[in-house]
Amino acid sequence: MVKTRTLTRTLAAIFWTVAFVAAPSFAEGAGQRPPMAAEKVTTPVNLNTAGTTELQTLPGIGAATAGRILEYRQKNGGFKKIEDLMNVRGIGEKTFLKLKPMIIVTPLKVNGL
Repeated sequence: MVKTRTLTRTLAAIFWTVAFVAAPSFAEGAGQRPPMAAEKVTTPVNLNTAGTTELQTLPGIGAATAGRILEYRQKNGGFKKIEDLMNVRGIGEKTFLKLKPMIIVTPLKVNGL
């Protein structure tokens, strides 16, 4: 019984130490949650206007793939339809189907027209 009480007190002390010693480091960002590895996409990403950072908010799209998307867009005058994304190396049908609800394509304006 004594060992159980001692263990309980030790664990409680550790908990409170962590709670109050580590807490001030989070106080600076009070009201903010820690950044996640990949933010969930809440608005569709336009393949014809998105930059590298915005493309990387899509699941499974890292810096290299985002770069290939931008390269495809530049070489081909933009995406005509969302299915064109499968023409980018590294994006197959499985990845496309996962991204489909999160992407859009709007026509590019040429010379302000």
